[in-house]
Amino acid sequence: MTSPTSDVILDRMMALHPKIIDLTLDRVWRLLAALDNPQTKMPPVIHLAGTNGKGSTQAMIRAGLEGAGLSVHAYTSPHLARFHERIRLAGELISEPALTAVLDECYAANDGENITYFEITTCAALLAFARTQADYTLLEVGLGGRLDATNVVHEPAVTVITPVSIDHEQFLGDTLGKIAAEKAGIIKPGVPCIVGPQQDEALEVIEYTAARLGAPLLVHGQHWHVHEENGRLIYQDETGLRDLPLPNLLGAHQLQNAGAALAVLRHLDMGDDAYEASVTRAEWPARMQRLKTGPLVEAAPQAELWLDGGHNAAAGIALADVLTRLPARPTHMICGMLNTKDVAGYLAPLATQAQSLTAVSIPGEAATLSAKDTAAAATKVNLPATTADSVADALQAIVGENPQARILICGSLYLAGNILRENG
Repeated sequence: MTSPTSDVILDRMMALHPKIIDLTLDRVWRLLAALDNPQTKMPPVIHLAGTNGKGSTQAMIRAGLEGAGLSVHAYTSPHLARFHERIRLAGELISEPALTAVLDECYAANDGENITYFEITTCAALLAFARTQADYTLLEVGLGGRLDATNVVHEPAVTVITPVSIDHEQFLGDTLGKIAAEKAGIIKPGVPCIVGPQQDEALEVIEYTAARLGAPLLVHGQHWHVHEENGRLIYQDETGLRDLPLPNLLGAHQLQNAGAALAVLRHLDMGDDAYEASVTRAEWPARMQRLKTGPLVEAAPQAELWLDGGHNAAAGIALADVLTRLPARPTHMICGMLNTKDVAGYLAPLATQAQSLTAVSIPGEAATLSAKDTAAAATKVNLPATTADSVADALQAIVGENPQARILICGSLYLAGNILRENG
């Protein structure tokens, strides 16, 4: 009898709970106990939460640790092209046999009980981490923090909270303070927490939580500072100053993410090789990624194609800033978004940087916003918009009128994943 593949097991796991998101830790604790508590057996954990930048910050921390010669586990979500991207064991994406084995074991240990897809797959990741030797484990929160399935490590080495903004209000709350309280749920008693740039309302909540738990804070603008000077990154904290190359990940916002990563590495006393590697070697797909090969590139050989998965208002501001820093070139957007997002908030800052938007629905995604509705939202923020049946059709229409355009495919990580799968 042929053993099931990871895709088959993942499909089975989707049916274990009627909701995709149902925030609680009860089911996670039950399954982890059945698996002999792998969360207590992992290498030292660096736990990251935040609305924006946690993935990029994690990538920079990993690059820095690996630059210091250390091996690193990493967990992130969602994946773009393949589920395996979520679990990196000692620097390498988990293999198909290893993934199938831990998924199968978790499915059996769960014994048919209710559990969400994210919860059971997170347990599988923790099981894999516990069984593979490494120096550190990087855990990225999936949603929120306090009740996220990753929030099961009692004594991480350090926690990180990247910038908090309004997103996922239906699950985390309708004010910045409420959302910050959920993110601050990863803070642990006595464990240092690195805090990225925050609005006052969010920072007050984070500081209150840390004070209540006796957790030392290292806060941007207070305990560490980062800025650009003469084309270099200047980082300073109480132990001194570092003059480094600018981050290889594009965007002014990546300076702040690099600062948070450097604060972590400095706290861990990693050394100059780690600091340099964190800003020069980080890789993070679909974050203003230049597409250079594949069918889409071949269909528009004179155009400049970019891919970005940002999807909320803060991401729109950051993306618009990136566009202002690129050489002048007519810019056209191909955009697909989920119906749970603040579409107007995302598009408004981009309306000043793009000549047009072609809206598409995200293939195979039940929660996609229709192309018609995305186009209507663009029109409301004074961004000329039309629709297309697919990204390929949109691309063809744009290059038909402007062969040398800059074309930005954006609006959702789910759309970005679809592009990476089809354009690989």
